[in-house]
Parts: sequence; structure tokens; C-alpha cells
Amino acid sequence: MNPPVQKRNVAILLFDEIEVLDFAGPFEVFAVTDELRGYATFNVFTVAENIGTIRARNGLKVIPDYPRESCPPPHVLIIPGGFGTRALLHKPALLEWVRQKARHAELVMSVCTGSLVLGQAGLLDGLRATTHHECLELLRTTAPRAEVVATERFVDNGRILTAAGISAGIDCSLHVVERLLGTEAATQTARYMEYRRS
Repeated sequence: MNPPVQKRNVAILLFDEIEVLDFAGPFEVFAVTDELRGYATFNVFTVAENIGTIRARNGLKVIPDYPRESCPPPHVLIIPGGFGTRALLHKPALLEWVRQKARHAELVMSVCTGSLVLGQAGLLDGLRATTHHECLELLRTTAPRAEVVATERFVDNGRILTAAGISAGIDCSLHVVERLLGTEAATQTARYMEYRRS
């Protein structure tokens, strides 16, 4: 008899001025996968610096599930992007939290300018990375030891993945589902979402 498969914790960092699809796209992918597979694969939740309302880009208000210091240990850590990432680059405690969680996570993924946070935390050194097409030079400045890629929808370095802008987070999340659970799971999720993979 096979032992039960442990659900992976998928933690999505929230912050003010986050780009909505940067976090909502991955949330949908992992949550739909979990639903379609009998709620046995992913425990998807949001985490922020403090509990309180997050004001995303264009006014959407979101309440995170956990404050940063008491969230369950993530197996998959997702750092979305948006204009709010610029403020995160100057928060040493937040950057250290990302480093610590990344050290123990199975996978770390950024979407859009979330790669700036990974770069500032030193997690992209020696790796290939991408971001939103308008922020490639900013990534080169923030992560000078990374090879910045302008032509790929997402970049998979093994443990560290970076997605290009906004909707590319959906593609990268489906890629992660495929890596962890197989092609059938990713295909089933994309079909349910009526999303054409690139």
C-alpha cells in the first residue's frame, strides 16, 4: 500500500501595489489543480508582512491568510510582481525572510518584477532569469550576477524559476504543476481554465 502523498504548501507573497494577475494567476493554477485532484496536492495560501488589507494595483483589496512570521513552511514559494516590489527591495527583514524560506523550499518562483526581490536577496546569482519586458534593465541592475533573458516566457533553473510579465505566471505555474505532478495534471488544469499554454 502506497503512503499518502503529502500536500505541498504553496505560499504566495502579497504586498501593496502588487499586480493582480501576478498572484491571482498562480493562485488559480495551483488551487484548480488541487480541486481537480481531490484536494490532495496543494495547500495554497497568501502571506504578507502583516495581517491587514492589501491594496493591489488599480484598487483591488485582498486580505492575506497569514502574517509573514507565522505562515506554514512553504514547499513552493511564489514572489509576484508589480510596482510594489520597489519598496520591498529596501526591506532587509523581508529579504531575509525570503532567503530563509527559499533555503528550505522545494521550489521558488517569481512572476514579473518579483524577480527583482529574488535578485536583491541574492537568489539569482549565477542563474538565468527574466522579468517583465519593460523591466529587464532594472533586473540587470538589481541582479548583476544573473544572466537576464529577454526572449523566454519563463526560465527554469531547477529550484529557482522566474516568469516574464503578468500572464506568464500562469504558464510558469502550469510548468511547475507538470514538473511536480506530471503532464496530465497540467493539461487537465489548463483545459479546465480554458487556457492555451504557450
